[in-house]
Amino acid sequence: MNLPNTIDYDSGISAIDAQYHRPGRAAIHLIVENGVAALVDTGTQFSVAGVMQVLQNKQLAPEKVAYIFLTHIHLDHAGGASEFMRLLPNAKLVVHPRGAKYMINPVKLIAGVMAVYGEAEFKRLYGEISPIDENRVIEAPDQTSIDLNGRTLLLLDTPGHARHHYCIFDERSQSFFTGDTFGVSYRELDVDGLEFAFPTTTPVQFDPDAAHASLHRIMSYQPQYAFLTHYSRIGHLSHHAANMHDLLDAFVDIAKQATKTSDKHAFIVQALTELLCQRLAIHGCTWSPAAIHELLRIDIKLNAMGLETWLNQTEK
Repeated sequence: MNLPNTIDYDSGISAIDAQYHRPGRAAIHLIVENGVAALVDTGTQFSVAGVMQVLQNKQLAPEKVAYIFLTHIHLDHAGGASEFMRLLPNAKLVVHPRGAKYMINPVKLIAGVMAVYGEAEFKRLYGEISPIDENRVIEAPDQTSIDLNGRTLLLLDTPGHARHHYCIFDERSQSFFTGDTFGVSYRELDVDGLEFAFPTTTPVQFDPDAAHASLHRIMSYQPQYAFLTHYSRIGHLSHHAANMHDLLDAFVDIAKQATKTSDKHAFIVQALTELLCQRLAIHGCTWSPAAIHELLRIDIKLNAMGLETWLNQTEK
């Protein structure tokens, strides 16, 4: 087996590559506190074997994983949950109240994603998703506090990317696990130790006002780091929060401009590509526009789709 890349940070935190689309696109975070562990997000079914091997290498028995946290139920974050629950006998699944029923009975969740991708592509990307015993599911409303072997993890309702999204404040590291609320930041785009982060507005629940509010809420805790699912730890959070607010506004402006065009999707894709290329040039990235587009192609397409959905909802 080819093991996924693993980054070990301080405070018992590791990032394990979910092997989703490409290396360095999605991370599963492992938190270990005095021999007891938790996973934050799960990748897909195809992420599971690599994570189990990492646990074995770290001499963490499956029985020592106490919690699986799903920041939200988009399948690049939650698709592996049912297989992990099968293999980790003592784990409880901690999920937003709006998402819990879709983990317990995933029929509608699967049907919705299959409607977008088709059955064959769904299975290629995500594998099999099974129901999870409701007795092993913990619904986590705002301000839920979870004790991981003496380590306090505080879950905050953070909509904007999705209404079923929470972020986790870890008192030990003074950091947040942010799922997609703090955007995405790929390590290939770091310049002289400074990261580049941008919003993710994927369908179908993007809400710019809520996204701004959630960013403000995260920053009110003055965190040292954010651990993003795409892709892992970033610092310089005041800098990134300011840029995220600015880019959220710019993304919304692009969507509004698209209402005057005959092909909204093509316009938004082109405008997002140009905007991100401009901002990356300011950031100091020397990549060609073609190389940037190739790295960010999937994100830009999904962001455009989410902005279109938001436009359609606001026009009703």
